[in-house]
Amino acid sequence: MSATPTHCPYCSLQCGMKVQRKGRAGIEVAAWEQFPVNEGALCRKGWTAGELRGTRERLTTPLVRDRATGELRAAGWDEALDLVAGRITALQAEHGKDAVAVFGGGGLTNEKSYQLGKFARVALGTSQVDYNGRWCMSSAASAGNQAFGIDRGLPFPLADVEQADVVVLVGSNMAETMPPAARHLDRLRERGGKVVVVDPRLTPTAERADLFLQPVPGTDLALALGVLHLLDAQGAVDEEYVARRTTGFEEVRRSVAAWWPERVERTTGIATDELRALVDLLAGSERVVVLTARGAEQHAQGTATVLAWINVALALGMPGKPYAGYGCLTGQGNGQGGREHGQKADQLPGYRMIDDPAARAHVAAVWGVDPDSLPGKGRSAYELLDSLGDGGGPRALLVLGSNIVVSAPNATHVTQRLESLDLLVVCDIVMSETAALADVVLPITQWAEESGTMTNLEGRVILRQRAVAPPEGVRSDLDVIGGLAERLGSPVPFSTDPQEVFAELGRASAGGKADYSGITWERIAAEQGVFWPCPAVADGEQPHPGTPRLFADSFATPDGRARFLVTEFAGAAEQPDPAYPLHLTTGRVLAQYQSGAQTRRIRSLTDEGAFVEMHPMLADRIGAHDGAPVVVRTRRGEMKAPARVVPTIRPDTVFVPFHWVGANRLTNDALDPSSRMPEFKVCAADVLV
Repeated sequence: MSATPTHCPYCSLQCGMKVQRKGRAGIEVAAWEQFPVNEGALCRKGWTAGELRGTRERLTTPLVRDRATGELRAAGWDEALDLVAGRITALQAEHGKDAVAVFGGGGLTNEKSYQLGKFARVALGTSQVDYNGRWCMSSAASAGNQAFGIDRGLPFPLADVEQADVVVLVGSNMAETMPPAARHLDRLRERGGKVVVVDPRLTPTAERADLFLQPVPGTDLALALGVLHLLDAQGAVDEEYVARRTTGFEEVRRSVAAWWPERVERTTGIATDELRALVDLLAGSERVVVLTARGAEQHAQGTATVLAWINVALALGMPGKPYAGYGCLTGQGNGQGGREHGQKADQLPGYRMIDDPAARAHVAAVWGVDPDSLPGKGRSAYELLDSLGDGGGPRALLVLGSNIVVSAPNATHVTQRLESLDLLVVCDIVMSETAALADVVLPITQWAEESGTMTNLEGRVILRQRAVAPPEGVRSDLDVIGGLAERLGSPVPFSTDPQEVFAELGRASAGGKADYSGITWERIAAEQGVFWPCPAVADGEQPHPGTPRLFADSFATPDGRARFLVTEFAGAAEQPDPAYPLHLTTGRVLAQYQSGAQTRRIRSLTDEGAFVEMHPMLADRIGAHDGAPVVVRTRRGEMKAPARVVPTIRPDTVFVPFHWVGANRLTNDALDPSSRMPEFKVCAADVLV
């Protein structure tokens, strides 16, 4: 039996793999060596991805909550969709269009993301639409737009980092979060290049580093300010590049003048000799790549932190230079494409802004509606969830591709908001913690059972191809959207064919920052992915080749210059005090992904549950023992889990993985003023035995 080339269902690498049927209902994964991103390599999550299809927990029929008993019961598709459409219609008639909200996900295909945004604005007429990608790399997106005029996680192929002289990873544990990508670091070092890792924990990625810096959580911004201070003091700024290709440097130069090394040490805990070692590496290298990830970005100052590191890269003259520059390591599988085409509160397809009259006119023409009929900007993800039900906002919520109960910050509060809704509808593969609260649960297809495009961390648009038919009774998200749109009396049709939807997406994105109009499914398959922007060309002309590398000649700003922007360090929104004397940080572990709704149900993946990682000095002080339970408390809640006592974390910090219920009951919902990113990565905590 021939295998179908496709891509992994998990992270933003979107590693190539082949899938074929195994037995009556199973599938198995094989290597696809020709795909350039991973060259056949997969992490353990990728190799075991097929096991989810055979799980007994797979949903295969719609479920409706019986109002008399409170229990979920099986229902037919027509009954379920009729019920949802009827209740939506009634709620909007009584409370207005914004009484209904939509919450999407960074794992949805481009086609689903596009259709979901269109559904919200055309079929529902609501402004209340956002997605969990707001919690992924929105701070880096905001910074990229401000500094470069465009947001593409990596403005160059990931393999380019192998040719750099120095790679600085700020808040990334690449070896555990996207293991096949870590080989680029190994190849870089084999060439004689250097790897720098900035992280409060000595992770498997940090163990690969030539220089490891272990700052206080929430102080990466201060570290970047100190780095730029020393680069300027040493005369290492590329003055010619700065004058020719940027604006705003003199203001930034003055702003970092006060960040002398001793002040940086007091703020970050990074010794002055370590700071100087980093600066010497940067100043003495021709090609430097700075990469940020969630550790730097999931903060109330996440956008400012990324801007500060972009300032470092610009001062060195790196963005636009071959094998150099700044990039963000996107997290979710379609974290890039998922925000480009309309499921974000402030955006329309093609990365157009919803308050731009020209953007509204263009997209409305593609959709066949009046631009004035489109709603305006809605609430960001956390603000939307905070307002639900008795919070004074929407009374109904439709959720696709997200497990909010596990993944939202201040999760106990958010769960209460979900419980106060008049209608909660969840589309999922399994009975996730969020689906368990729903009034209606709709069983949908998983990655191997459907076709669609994704956009990986490089801006490479790739094609997931259907390998097997879904179980009987299961429908795709596109079918759900189309069925509801029809029942709601949508003024325009909603195709359920993903290839047709992608073609429409291309027309809607044409001329936008994220222009997909020159990309077709046929090109993606033939070229192993096509990089955006890729505008369409006139008949008879050669197709646009796509753009694997940005900024070689100019930036996507009105004058073509990158922007230096002043950033001021304020620290975490919540600082330790006598009642909560520790820093809490969160993150991922190798065997699990996101909320764990999929990976926790795969038997081949290790699931030891949550734990509380702490330093031996802290364990001794509070009387904790490795493997014994401890309780972590913050101002928002508490959780109990076994202690994991290791010397690789700062003594003033504890770490909890977020794949299980508990971690996000602790996290802070303070928001970045620009990106509206919650401060997942640091808050004040205490640990008790």
